[in-house]
Amino acid sequence: MTVINSITDRADEHRGWRRDLHMHPEIGYEEEWTSGFIADRLAEFGIEVHRGMGKTGVVGVLHGRGNGKRAIGLRADIDALPMQEMNEFAHASQNPGRMHACGHDGHTTMLLGAAQYLAETRNFDGTVYFIFQPAEEGGAGGKAMIDDGLFTKFEMETVWGLHNWPSMAAGEAGIHPGVCMANADMFEMTVTGRGGHAAMPHLTIDPIPCGAAIVQSLQTIVSRRVSPVDSAVVSVTVFQAGSAHNVIPDTVSLAGTARSFSTETRAALEKAIRNISETIATTYDCALDFQWHPGYPATVNHAAEAARAGMVMEAVLGNGTVARDVEPSLGAEDFAFMLEERPGAYIWLGSGPAPADALLHGARYDFNDEVLPVGATYWARLVETELPA
Repeated sequence: MTVINSITDRADEHRGWRRDLHMHPEIGYEEEWTSGFIADRLAEFGIEVHRGMGKTGVVGVLHGRGNGKRAIGLRADIDALPMQEMNEFAHASQNPGRMHACGHDGHTTMLLGAAQYLAETRNFDGTVYFIFQPAEEGGAGGKAMIDDGLFTKFEMETVWGLHNWPSMAAGEAGIHPGVCMANADMFEMTVTGRGGHAAMPHLTIDPIPCGAAIVQSLQTIVSRRVSPVDSAVVSVTVFQAGSAHNVIPDTVSLAGTARSFSTETRAALEKAIRNISETIATTYDCALDFQWHPGYPATVNHAAEAARAGMVMEAVLGNGTVARDVEPSLGAEDFAFMLEERPGAYIWLGSGPAPADALLHGARYDFNDEVLPVGATYWARLVETELPA
């Protein structure tokens, strides 16, 4: 492993940043304290700071040596999740119902660590944009920054992302050229029948059997309507009906998610979920209000950039440490919007092993501080490789 010495020497300082961020988690578009913390650090490094892009996003601008016109963007997400932390260590969340359970505190710290080093050395020719993005967790903060002019105000050739991966050992990394994370869409529906007394079901139109039939039938979509060599997920995650043991309710509410890798399968899932639900509702003499909510598109790594990201990470971690065709994930990531606008790549940095109850989005998760110097070194070396002095 070849970690930059001056970054390693600041391990205690960076750990302090990360734990301070962990103690002050903020959810999407509420990251006022977080964006202030980031802006203050960037200003201390002598980096030009722009705030308010995507409401609470921050962009730092750093010019290297010479007069090079090339520019790249490095992105870290900064938001937390709306959940209660179960950890009891000293740096646990101080904000009730808010937790950094996905490692965005670590992502932010690694990019700040790289910014600090690059501001001191400026061993590159061109411009680096440090993109601190809000609202990754469902709020489409990446798209919000784009809509606010991220790529028009800050002209960059490529854009790069990184995520910690606690199911992969520290000292390893993985990248996948092409589609590496899924399209993620949501659906909601309300089945309406006619409620009444549970002892007289013949006088009602019970929506519960109808809802149950819809759930059962939706489970056949992936197994019977999607090619066995493709990947997809349809999960019903909400089923709400009634509030008393002796009352048949008027309505049943269902909701869930559909995940896919290709645009064709994405469209097919929406059509199948809608058609199956409507047909079954009609069969049961129920009315159906169906809503489809398009979410994040698939995250698609550009092949050339994925190869270069893997090369740089392997130079940091050592030969044979980077899986160049790691299995894609059916999770979703709004860095996808940025990769639709510019070439780039998204790499996973191993941060495990972690206990089963301390994986991503777990209430006992905590970022592995031992990988902070690795991530910061990767960012620094990527800049020096992409923008050689």
